[in-house]
Amino acid sequence: MPRNTTLALMIALPLALSACATPQERCISRNTDEYRVVSRLLAEVEGNLSRGYAWQERQVVRTRPTQCQRVYRDRNGQDHVTTYTCWRDYVDQERYRVPIDPSAELRKRDGLVERQQALASRAKAAVDACRTAYPDEA
Repeated sequence: MPRNTTLALMIALPLALSACATPQERCISRNTDEYRVVSRLLAEVEGNLSRGYAWQERQVVRTRPTQCQRVYRDRNGQDHVTTYTCWRDYVDQERYRVPIDPSAELRKRDGLVERQQALASRAKAAVDACRTAYPDEA
């Protein structure tokens, strides 16, 4: 399958993620899930090969100054709010580079290409069947 067709299929198929998807879109999404996953993994591996490294993410706790409020009651029973600077912890996602083994990535890519080609005919048949079963109501 040509690369442009694969990319177009990858972009067009996840339409069912929205709650207001048509029955045809839900059918297509349900029956082409594995093909989309393999295509996404293949795109990731090809990106790793072209860059020479992979990306990973980790959670990092960072402390930032922010404005806090404290409510206190005076002798007359009235509430007063004071604002002051305090430090709060936030969890951030941090991307970092990870070295890759190019020969292992090439083997992974070759396996994903084979799997994608095997799934492509099933995905096309499923899309055609869904379009037949649930014609668009334009």
